[in-house]
Amino acid sequence: MTAIRVLGIDPGLGRTGYAVLEFQQRRPKLVEAGVIRGRQGTLEQRLQRLYQGLEDVLITHQPEVLALEELYSHYRQPKTSILMGHARGVICLAAAQAGTAVQNFPATNVKKLITGNGRASKEQMQLAVQQELGLDRLPEPHDMADALAIALCCGFLSSSPVAPVNGLASSAISLPEIPFAPKD
Repeated sequence: MTAIRVLGIDPGLGRTGYAVLEFQQRRPKLVEAGVIRGRQGTLEQRLQRLYQGLEDVLITHQPEVLALEELYSHYRQPKTSILMGHARGVICLAAAQAGTAVQNFPATNVKKLITGNGRASKEQMQLAVQQELGLDRLPEPHDMADALAIALCCGFLSSSPVAPVNGLASSAISLPEIPFAPKD
């Protein structure tokens, strides 16, 4: 069976977390993880840095699928939603131009799959990701840890991460408690 590469993305304008995992028979191996920074400058400049950073990751690692956290917004902060929509649009454009399939995952579903709790804290997520990937320390910053969790979720939920994940867009999905892949 061939290995499949998944690029997990935790979108943001200031910091976008990314993680490239390779799955061999659903067993994840960390290839690279980091943060694309875009804090300074105009909106256009920040989006350009995000695009260029993501383009570099896509070209270097050539993932079969990009797993992207869905946009969630609170009605009290509509501006945040709009800004995040810009970032997600740039991410989807970069993936389309690279010929990479995109799958969207609600944050609560990722948390439920990785920790067993759809409302897990950032620290719980970091600990679960550290344990699953056998890392010697907690993955930081949170943006990178979230990207690792999104990539893990994509790899675990599908026998072939490129195939659509049925029903995942529903926030009412019933996920198993902790379906981690077995360790070697």
